[in-house]
Amino acid sequence: MPEEFNVTPYEVEGKVNYERLTEQFGINPITEDMEKRIARLAGEPHYLIRRKIYFAQRELNWLLDEYEKGNKFYVYTGIAPSGSMTVAHLLPFVMAQWLQEKFGADVYIQIPDEEKFLNKKDPKLTLDYTNGLAHQDALDIVALGFKPKKTKIYIDTENAGVLYKQAVRVAKRVTFSMIKDAFGFSNETNIGAIFYTSTQAVGTFIKSVEEGRKVPCLIPLGVDQDVHFRIARDVVEKMGYYKPAIIHSKFMPGLKGEPKMSSSDPNGAIYLSDPPETVERKVNKAITGQQSTAELQKKYGGDPEKCSVCQYYKYLFEPDDKKLKKILDAERDGTMLAGEHKAALAERINEFLEKHRKEKERLKGKMEEFMLG
Repeated sequence: MPEEFNVTPYEVEGKVNYERLTEQFGINPITEDMEKRIARLAGEPHYLIRRKIYFAQRELNWLLDEYEKGNKFYVYTGIAPSGSMTVAHLLPFVMAQWLQEKFGADVYIQIPDEEKFLNKKDPKLTLDYTNGLAHQDALDIVALGFKPKKTKIYIDTENAGVLYKQAVRVAKRVTFSMIKDAFGFSNETNIGAIFYTSTQAVGTFIKSVEEGRKVPCLIPLGVDQDVHFRIARDVVEKMGYYKPAIIHSKFMPGLKGEPKMSSSDPNGAIYLSDPPETVERKVNKAITGQQSTAELQKKYGGDPEKCSVCQYYKYLFEPDDKKLKKILDAERDGTMLAGEHKAALAERINEFLEKHRKEKERLKGKMEEFMLG
């Protein structure tokens, strides 16, 4: 009997079978031909696509057809703040920054500071608190290398003048029944949470409104967020805009072997705000795919697929495929023991975070260049 799992925008339970999930969600795999096409147009492949971390899509070939006709696409993605960003939160922004660099795409980043306020019962998540987090997240995002002239970040409660008119146009076409069925809401759900999907949909056509013409949109996102755009895709097409294309990523696992890193679990996640000693402590407690003793590991080797250390390299911290293969082979054949394996990863993460902190410091005071006017 297949192992059960559950994926919603609010929780991920069980070991996710991504092949079954594509069927459940009605999405399609990113094929080898699509990978080659992206690599040809970009001048190189992206390791997150090569490694099947971005594994599924909607309308990707159509988007690339439009691009080859000269109808350039823009990228839309975002994050709903609830605490310090984790390294797992970077996946859509790493992809968006690469698409900006390789395809010359403008990038629109939504930071819905109201989303967790509306949907969570945590008393800490006041609107003032999540708004403050939104500004921290914006700085963390642009420090990845986004270009100010081609990047527009908008915070929902601060850019309502731009968003609300368009959200109302969406909301008129979305019924409570549609939202209720999609998200499992009840009659007790607050009306802000019900309206939220209409606001989120605006990003899929915001550039079309600005330019007064239909502009293709590509959304890189975690596969759990797909449900928001199943509704948006149908509605915006009826409004006269293109359906957005989407590429879906798998979940970066937690250090303790969880199927998805959770920002609410401080011991299973690496935060961008973690100091070096905290990173070392967390990584030292990480679950590996190794045998119970050094002797058994040397004799039988381990399993890289069950090793959170190997997965961290695979997802973010070793983009070179040849170097990654050496790391995975060393886990598999028993030549890399857990202690040195973890120490090497902690050092790699800390190098990344230190560089990221320096870039954030450089960009402080310059954020207005990136914000939607």
